[in-house]
Amino acid sequence: MGADPVKKYPGKDRSQIQASQIQASKSRGDAMPAIVTDDGVKLHAEETGRGEPLLFVHEFAGDHRSWEPQVRFFSAAYRCVTYAARGYPPSDVPTDPEAYSQERAVADAIAVLDGLRIGQAHVVGLSMGGFTALYLALGHPERVLSAVVAGAGYGAEPERAEAFRAESVLTAAAFAAEGAAKVAERYAAGPARVQFQNKNPRGWAEFAGALAGHSSLGSALTMRGVQAERPSLYALTDALSRIAVPVLVLVGDEDEGCLEPALMLKRTIPTAGLTVLPRTGHTANLEEPDVFNRAVDSFLSSVARGSWHPRDPRSRSASTTGMT
Repeated sequence: MGADPVKKYPGKDRSQIQASQIQASKSRGDAMPAIVTDDGVKLHAEETGRGEPLLFVHEFAGDHRSWEPQVRFFSAAYRCVTYAARGYPPSDVPTDPEAYSQERAVADAIAVLDGLRIGQAHVVGLSMGGFTALYLALGHPERVLSAVVAGAGYGAEPERAEAFRAESVLTAAAFAAEGAAKVAERYAAGPARVQFQNKNPRGWAEFAGALAGHSSLGSALTMRGVQAERPSLYALTDALSRIAVPVLVLVGDEDEGCLEPALMLKRTIPTAGLTVLPRTGHTANLEEPDVFNRAVDSFLSSVARGSWHPRDPRSRSASTTGMT
């Protein structure tokens, strides 16, 4: 089945919105509205392909463009949707710090689904987007066909929470004082990004260049309101243990801040599987796009076949062999 041309739904250019609505009407028989959240923020969204909806939610250091290798791969069989979070142009950049939070990030993902008239979708999120994917599975399971939670865990471990929060506040201050272009020089070369830099210098340079072009204000407010203030996953274990939608937890084995949380998620969520990418850091979907895509594709195929079952309770035992 051939893929549709990319359809864009920017928040600011109404002529483009109308053109997109006309194109959508021709291809699917219904108009696609602009994406506007309940607090009036306009979000830029793009979609490519036909089939079951596949929503991609980007990380802090990325944006809607970060999913290009995945859109190219999956759009032959899925309706791929990407969007720029609030604070990331061409989406609006609210100036009120109160407009940024984990709860708001989840509400914005729902707004994208609602705006594109999507009842249910598979959701793939990385890092900040991985937290959003997980919270969608927790709070809006009726909207989630499955969830891929990749590289989610920074600041989640109780013993690391305070240090991560302090570092996030300092990073937010740096974005505000120095600007994104300057901060990107350090942030893009962090301990879980150098793997990408070493494997693919050109691809890493494109990633770093995109980060340098982000809104300094939007980055600062996102880091302060979303990253620094989200609750620890370890405080949500009771709720996590009740998740029923299929979940794939994906992590790079050199993404130190996410390895232990990934194991916790696997052990806590009954429907979770765990994929560990060898010699891989945090930017897994760009650093190892083929491996990432194959893992997600295999997961989605299992979900489609109905073979992604909850964990057998018999596998949880104090006994190693079952003999005692």
